[in-house]
Amino acid sequence: MVTTQFPDRIVAQKILIVLHQEQSTPGRIGRLLQERGYALDIRRPRFDDPLPRTMDEHAGAVVFGGPMSANDDEPWIRREIDWIGVPLAQGKPFLGICLGAQMLARQLGAGVSRHRDGLVEIGYWPIRPTKAGIAMTGRAFDWPSHVYHWHSEGFEHVRGMELLATGDTFANQAFRWGEAAYGLQFHPEVTHLMMYRWTALGGENLAVPGAQDRATQVAGRYQHDHAVQQWLHGFLDEWLDPRPLAIAAE
Repeated sequence: MVTTQFPDRIVAQKILIVLHQEQSTPGRIGRLLQERGYALDIRRPRFDDPLPRTMDEHAGAVVFGGPMSANDDEPWIRREIDWIGVPLAQGKPFLGICLGAQMLARQLGAGVSRHRDGLVEIGYWPIRPTKAGIAMTGRAFDWPSHVYHWHSEGFEHVRGMELLATGDTFANQAFRWGEAAYGLQFHPEVTHLMMYRWTALGGENLAVPGAQDRATQVAGRYQHDHAVQQWLHGFLDEWLDPRPLAIAAE
């Protein structure tokens, strides 16, 4: 267990979990963090939960996705994007998933926008690691060939972002900023139950170009999820205990 020792007790370190819907959960990422001994401090800023002024009491933070846009003119979205500067300033591990990655990109000065041809990515679509991505994961684990997506917007690449993975429809799929901040456009946290819930409640989205139907998504999960899960184990260990990347020269 990951703990902090006090004179009279042992307290598990906390990971801040930021969710954006009333019924959302941290899915598989939450379970794997708990298996590593971390306590989950779940906050929903959209429903007026406060975010901490410092990260002194947290070992890291994960900001998850949602159906809203990082461009929405909602006060809580602007506050949350601004707040991401707190873990960045302290160098604490930060992970943005889908909307969370787009919020991180906005904090870093990158734009977030829809695909110019109106395409989305929903279902299992391929990604390709860059040299930096291979250097990060090549020590003990590999990137999956396909990952689960559910998004209609993507983020720009700006100076200082270290691109880790690319894709065909939305080019920027994963990036690193500094030593400990990561953005992932895809959803490695999704469980089988979550996928069924999303495809049921958001079924109208499956008719948009770039979206797979439910049967194709289920088949994709059986084909690709084991590799995603293996990758996620290694990625979380690297995220929580980062080491310098050794990138081969061009």
